[in-house]
Amino acid sequence: MGEFVDGTAFNHEQGNRARKLFAAVVLAALDDAIADDKKYGNGPEQIARWARARDGREVLSCAGIDPNERVVSGLMEFVSKGVRTSVALSREESERRHAAEAAEAA
Repeated sequence: MGEFVDGTAFNHEQGNRARKLFAAVVLAALDDAIADDKKYGNGPEQIARWARARDGREVLSCAGIDPNERVVSGLMEFVSKGVRTSVALSREESERRHAAEAAEAA
């Protein structure tokens, strides 16, 4: 019985690692689309094309993201904002956004 539990825990951990790896690929695709948007002005279209393509849908699914049109429009909106993923995910950016929202509410 103990071997089964250890094997299940190991497989679960491996699955989580794989999901994180594919999530990193999604973040890299977003950064590439943001760079394309700054250089050529077609970033949102590029990420939409990628997310709707077979490979993009597969990567999104493996990352644990349902590849539907709502997700595609969210990715396009994120790219159009032009904030790199490393900055958007940082604590300082989150605190700045919350401070700006609090100032607007007041």
